[in-house]
Amino acid sequence: VFKQYVPVALTNNAGTIRVAGASIPVGTVAFTSPNFANQKNFMLNIDYTQSSNTQHRGRFVLNNISAIDNTANLPLFFTIAPIKGRLFSYTLTHNFTPNVTNETRLAYRRFVQIIESPNISFPGLDQFPNIGLLDLGINIGPDPFAPQFTIENNYQVINNVSWLRKTHSFKFGGDFRKLISPQSFVQRERGDYEYNTTDLFLRDIAPDFLGQRSVGTSPYYGDQFLLFAFAQDDWRFRPNLTFNLGLAYAYQQLPFGARQQKLNAIASVPGLITFDEPKPQKSNFAPRVGLAWSPNYSSGYLGRIFGGPEKSSIRASFQMAYDVIFDNIPILSLPPQFNQTIDVGQNGPGIPGVSPDFIKNGAIGPDPLPTNTSPAAARAATTAWIPDQQVPYSTSWSLGWQRQLNRNWAVETRYVGSRGIHLPTQNRLNIQLKVFNGPGGFLPTFFSAPSQSAIDAMTLTLSQIQARSNVLPAFAAAGFNGNIVTYLPNGNSTYHGGSIQVTRRFTEGFQFSAAYTLSHLIDDSTAEVFSTVLSPRRVQDFQNLGSERATSALNHTHRFVASGIYDLPYFTHSRNYWARAFLGGVSLAGTLTLESGEYVTVLSGNDANQNLDSAGDRTIINPAGNANQASPVVALLRTCTSFKPDGTCALSAAQRTVGYLATNPNARYIQAGNGAFANAGRNTFLSPAIQNLDFSIFKNFAVTESKKVQIGADFFNVFNHPQYVPGSINTVDPINTAAVSQYNTIAQGLTNLFVPSHVFSCHPRIVQLRFRFTF
Repeated sequence: VFKQYVPVALTNNAGTIRVAGASIPVGTVAFTSPNFANQKNFMLNIDYTQSSNTQHRGRFVLNNISAIDNTANLPLFFTIAPIKGRLFSYTLTHNFTPNVTNETRLAYRRFVQIIESPNISFPGLDQFPNIGLLDLGINIGPDPFAPQFTIENNYQVINNVSWLRKTHSFKFGGDFRKLISPQSFVQRERGDYEYNTTDLFLRDIAPDFLGQRSVGTSPYYGDQFLLFAFAQDDWRFRPNLTFNLGLAYAYQQLPFGARQQKLNAIASVPGLITFDEPKPQKSNFAPRVGLAWSPNYSSGYLGRIFGGPEKSSIRASFQMAYDVIFDNIPILSLPPQFNQTIDVGQNGPGIPGVSPDFIKNGAIGPDPLPTNTSPAAARAATTAWIPDQQVPYSTSWSLGWQRQLNRNWAVETRYVGSRGIHLPTQNRLNIQLKVFNGPGGFLPTFFSAPSQSAIDAMTLTLSQIQARSNVLPAFAAAGFNGNIVTYLPNGNSTYHGGSIQVTRRFTEGFQFSAAYTLSHLIDDSTAEVFSTVLSPRRVQDFQNLGSERATSALNHTHRFVASGIYDLPYFTHSRNYWARAFLGGVSLAGTLTLESGEYVTVLSGNDANQNLDSAGDRTIINPAGNANQASPVVALLRTCTSFKPDGTCALSAAQRTVGYLATNPNARYIQAGNGAFANAGRNTFLSPAIQNLDFSIFKNFAVTESKKVQIGADFFNVFNHPQYVPGSINTVDPINTAAVSQYNTIAQGLTNLFVPSHVFSCHPRIVQLRFRFTF
């Protein structure tokens, strides 16, 4: 398989890897791959004014997209991924009286997305899995999320009422939605096997980084209804002072698929865990209060600060807002009667990084474990649990002052704070660490080599740590020995930000805006699903969420943006027709963005704490080390005391391992070997900043009084300045490469570690030509 699908590098420009004791040169591989999208859009608008008090509006939108799914690393595994969307809406607006207006809207939306897996076989396996070779930065196999499909039928009824009475402006409204949504997404349905080293895969050893497959039935039904309502009053207390008072309500029914957890009631253990139908949350009321005040000081010190009447405005607010729980969470938490997650080394075959003939013996097969023969069988097969619903919500508060400087310029300063509460976190409910921070809890890591006699005097070995149970005693006693994956509503975030913005309104052919924001976002749960490898979705210790609290991966401390539009005045009013037509009416526009980089978590890449999950295992910090360097470790082995007849040691490496030695004692980040204690926090390494300028030039041609043609060119990253940053420099895009984890994972080698130019795009200049006809 490796020989058939992995392309050969032309040059050795990426060092070597070790395979079966030999050094193998490796290099960067470049190949062409198809990448196209065919999109068809149709829109129909109908507006009808029945009378001065009644208006009707109808909208219909059709979108068909057929694009190549290029999420797979290798073009052989690309498929066509069609997306179809339909939207219909009808709006009736009626004025009952001059003071009372009612708006009723009926809408229907249908969305269909299909992601298929190509019909390619893998010798000896029932389906072609995903083989991740992390030291090479390649994933052999189809789109890791294939096959799957999503169908959503969304029926919506909205009604809003506005009522003006004296100094009050009342608004009331409700939004009811009914969703019928069959879906199929079984996580790692074909099997996902990830190896830190290519050597393990080629020798057919069980995967050491990740070995997992979900098996069971499909589809999942996300059928549910949602209700949102609000009441609001804008109270004009004084001509220059208005209060805003409001109350909102949100209710989300549990999806049909999530309500089927009761099928696993046989596995319940009263007082420990109960598999009944989760209860929805019904008390989701969200208050809102705000004020807008325009100081009317016309003289004196305050007059100079606020600029006189109607020159300044001060706004303050506090509000709560409820989110919705998206379908990815319950679809990944189904009872074993529907889906089961099989893990290598737990409820699946093999020991990670140890067992031979893993693929030869069929890897993880497609058959689920039995569930209905007895409570013990159901508990052994249980791999997920859905708690009672707790909807995530936010509280936010703000204070801002806007000041008009003259007729065209204004400045605004603003403070915003917010908290996220009950954010979902991915957890393994019953799993504990085998390593702990205390005497006898972990193996030591040295920066200088101890003597062999000192090594032989150490008593705690890796095999003794591995013999400990990683299942909490209460769960082990009940028979829950596999991972119980759940999404707990215990995540938190805190944001504080201050900004200042200067704006010039569009006049005399010129518009300008510049804004600077200084902010800090702290959280303990940036990602709850596999959306990034730079900030792991799972915590290092499932029983200690507090140790995850750190600067968020979404934090960008400094951000400055300046943008402007300038209509060149030359030839616009020329008396020469040809000069006016072809040289006049030219406009320039640009946006400058300067932004701090993204914080990433440096990972060891192995199961240091021995909880059978390497996704969140961090490193050991050397405070005196170079902040831009990391170091792997080598095991310190006691002298062998027992031998086989052939003269080789009869003790395993784990029985002799008593500690680790850093190969580079001058590095800041030291790999935590298996059984070592990782003391590093989340998101401690700063990736490169964004320094980008986008520029546009365009010209308008007047065809007639009501028709106009515009031609222009847009230059994204106009100076072609290399910016090796995660994501995008001027939009929101995913990174479709398996090599990203080499940027922050020590076990995958040092060649690409902390070298963004090796794993991220330089975001080269893109030139876009445009033609627009307006009529």
